[in-house]
Amino acid sequence: MSDYYSILEIERNASKDEIKRAFRKKARQLHPDVNKAPDAEEKFKELGKAYETLVDDDKRAIYDRYGEDGLQNSGYTNQGPFDFGFGGLNDIFESFFGGGFGGMGGFEDESPNAPRRGSDLRMNIKLKFEEAIFGIEKEIKIEHLEKCEMCHGTGCKNGTTPIVCPTCKGHGRIQQTTRTALGSFTQVTVCPHCNGTGQKIEQPCPKCHGVGRVETEKTIKVKIPQGVDNGAKIRISGEGDCGINGGLNGDLYLVVYVEESDKYIRDGYNIHSKVEITMPQAVLGDEVKVETLDGEKLLKIPPSTQYGKVLTLKYYGVPLLGSNNKRGDHFVQVIIKTPTQLSDEEKKLYAKLYELQSKKHVHNDSIIDKVKHVLGSGKD
Repeated sequence: MSDYYSILEIERNASKDEIKRAFRKKARQLHPDVNKAPDAEEKFKELGKAYETLVDDDKRAIYDRYGEDGLQNSGYTNQGPFDFGFGGLNDIFESFFGGGFGGMGGFEDESPNAPRRGSDLRMNIKLKFEEAIFGIEKEIKIEHLEKCEMCHGTGCKNGTTPIVCPTCKGHGRIQQTTRTALGSFTQVTVCPHCNGTGQKIEQPCPKCHGVGRVETEKTIKVKIPQGVDNGAKIRISGEGDCGINGGLNGDLYLVVYVEESDKYIRDGYNIHSKVEITMPQAVLGDEVKVETLDGEKLLKIPPSTQYGKVLTLKYYGVPLLGSNNKRGDHFVQVIIKTPTQLSDEEKKLYAKLYELQSKKHVHNDSIIDKVKHVLGSGKD
């Protein structure tokens, strides 16, 4: 599941102008004519998808609430604005950005103290069948890293500040050159004294011990949208681990597990169930009550209905994810129940019916004899 905000490296409340500026910047970096990395083309396509979604108010609202699944279920294919290959993109980007991609330099090394986004977290959540169908608001407990309140995330004791690491001079990396018979080899490694931060904390915070983050348990309310299915992922923005050096918080991803129903079988947005009817109902037709997601409904049984016939209750299925008025269907399979205990009168009626039908077909003599025995003298 792609995080479009992370792809564009913007905050979740970014304005349209900020989205466009971020897209211009990233597009210059990832354009395949400039970036020769094997995955540059794929990243460029993802960038296009992210921009197309977030710059559109309607798509952005759906994405923020339901993610990529919500976009697909709402009818958006979301293939990206430039999903036609890269052959003629230079001309397009020259007009879009006011210039080509020539003369671009390399990337500068990122500062060791640059803001870094917190880690995403994953958590399983179990829902009852009906809760997944119609949605619900739940309270859940999560454990994640939050910024230390005592030191405000600096990791330093109050009244103190970190110093520049004397080993790496604040770069966070050290360079070692080794001379061999084949020449000189240079190796760059993370500074072991500051672990790549470029800083050294001489007086650490007594609460977080210099880390700047503490593990905290909290209870949050989560709104489960209607129509989620088993295995669906729900993103809770900003409820992952907190960022480092002022970076954005990560997200919490809830993986949905839905209990099975003893009445229904779910197939996507459709519901399947069974209803038992008698032989006379199957022959003559009737209206029977059927249990649906919305309570009991009348189902019309056509005359001469055969065993296993599937009848449809339109729009009584599962609500579509991200839609307020679209639903699947409810399919009902007809099961004709054969009676096991009959009164004498019922036996005579079935025997009479059999006798009438036997005139149209050739039957075994022994069966005819049993019918005559049931009917007795034939006066009934």
